[in-house]
Amino acid sequence: MGMHQAIVIGGGIGGLTAALALHRQGVPVTVHERAASLEPVGAGLALAPNALRTLDRLGVGPRLRALATAHPAVGVRHPSGRWLARTSSAAVEAYFGDTIAAVARADVIAALVDALPASTVRTDSPATLVTPGGAEEPAVVRTPDGEQPAGLVVAADGIRSATRGLLFPQHPGPRYSGFTTWRTIVTPGRRPAAAGEVWGRGSLAGIVPLADGRVYVYGAALAPVGARAAGEHAELQRLFGTWCAPVPQLFAMAEPDRVLRHDVWELADPLPAHHHGRVALLGDAAHAMCPFLGQGACQAIEDAVVLASLLTPDTDLATALPTYTAARLPRTTAVVNASRRIGTLVALHTPAATLLRDTALTLAGLLPARVLLSRSAATYGWQPPALRGGA
Repeated sequence: MGMHQAIVIGGGIGGLTAALALHRQGVPVTVHERAASLEPVGAGLALAPNALRTLDRLGVGPRLRALATAHPAVGVRHPSGRWLARTSSAAVEAYFGDTIAAVARADVIAALVDALPASTVRTDSPATLVTPGGAEEPAVVRTPDGEQPAGLVVAADGIRSATRGLLFPQHPGPRYSGFTTWRTIVTPGRRPAAAGEVWGRGSLAGIVPLADGRVYVYGAALAPVGARAAGEHAELQRLFGTWCAPVPQLFAMAEPDRVLRHDVWELADPLPAHHHGRVALLGDAAHAMCPFLGQGACQAIEDAVVLASLLTPDTDLATALPTYTAARLPRTTAVVNASRRIGTLVALHTPAATLLRDTALTLAGLLPARVLLSRSAATYGWQPPALRGGA
């Protein structure tokens, strides 16, 4: 690594996981987050087995597993309430030897921050790459404390990554997926009987019970880019008000100012590489994807531990970063493509097309759970590399 520290741009889940993994490898690291706080409101997250195993390596897995909530029935329903495909969390656990932990994003961030040395994360601290550096010279990052040299820069600055734009000016950047999403966390009087998704015509709703009796609920629908409703809470009632219980009831409970609405953009065109000079791109900055596989944060967590595993005090970055690209580019491209394929199924909205889709899902639902699960095996079965300072 040479004399210089590692600088992480962005304090989201990917950036914080990278900081913790680098710290475990003995690399001094600072995280610069432009927002005044790290508290993301109203969003949940499904940590699939691939991400949970990776967080185990970093020592924060047990804390997050303790928040995991088992779902007796998980699957996909029609807005009428009819099941199209279902399995149980027990079946998932039996097949993968591990669970899918549904947690609030804020809980994941808190676990990562608490595992880092106190002064690592600087909030209200926008950082910009000035030069990516090279074999002989360090990268330079502009921070509120002036320009800082860095032996390594981790660009975890999200889908609108300024770093990516600087490193790959020819890349077309994010593309609108056609979908907008709403997300919120509510606290109903009692736990919903089933978790999973309800698929309508060009729209879906998802129900994810969290610890402490809270429920993460989300919706997605085809919409023109940038469209916004006068009241997003009323818009949810309009779109999902006639759907099967408990979808309308959960959306009705949402505090209107706590409903997040975001258009879904994706990096449909893979980058030529996930690094340039002394800079590694990670998470959404490298491979933003549609949310339909629930792998966005999980892939950022994988990126972080793979990157750190390649860096030891005597590593030559000139070989480590190309190895990082080789390890991550094909895998994340496959996950981006798989997420988009599911999006194209959700996007079907003519009666004939949705009938065909729902029939196919129903037939798939009649297959043994193992066949359904084996389709996730390439994603969920991933094993993290070992770290020097970790398990």
